[in-house]
Amino acid sequence: MAKNLKAKDIMTAGVQCVGEHQSLLDASRMMRELNVGALPICGDDQRLQGLITDRDIVVRCCAEGKDPATMKAGDLGGNLHWIDAESSAMEAVDSMEMHQIKRLPVIDVKGGHKLIGMITEANLAKNLSDEQIAEFAVRVYAAN
Repeated sequence: MAKNLKAKDIMTAGVQCVGEHQSLLDASRMMRELNVGALPICGDDQRLQGLITDRDIVVRCCAEGKDPATMKAGDLGGNLHWIDAESSAMEAVDSMEMHQIKRLPVIDVKGGHKLIGMITEANLAKNLSDEQIAEFAVRVYAAN
C-alpha cells in the first residue's frame, strides 16, 4: 500500500444510510436493492449512529422472535468504530484489525462530521499487498 494513501482514497463513496427510525424490514430491503450486507444507521441529523448487518437482523431480531417490520434499525446500532477521511489508509487497516471488524465507516470530520464512505475487505484487497491481506485475515478472522 502506498504510504501516502488516506482513508478517503481507498473507501467506497456514495454509501447510503438507513434511518435510525426505519424498520429492520426496510433495512433488509435496502440491503437487497444495494447488494450489500451492511448499512450505516444515520440519525435525523444525517450523522452516523451505528452500523447494522444482515446477520444482526437475523440473529438479534428474527431468531429472537421479534418482528422486523416493527423493530427499528437504531435498536441494533451496537458499538461504533469509524475513521476520519484524512487518516492514513494504514490507520484504517490497523483499526479494523484492532477491533476485528470487516467494515469501517469513513467520516469527513472537517466537513460537518458527515459519513462519506465505507472501507470494506474488498477495498483492502484492492490496495494491500498479498502479505498485508494475509496478515489482516489472520488478525480479524483467527479470533472469531
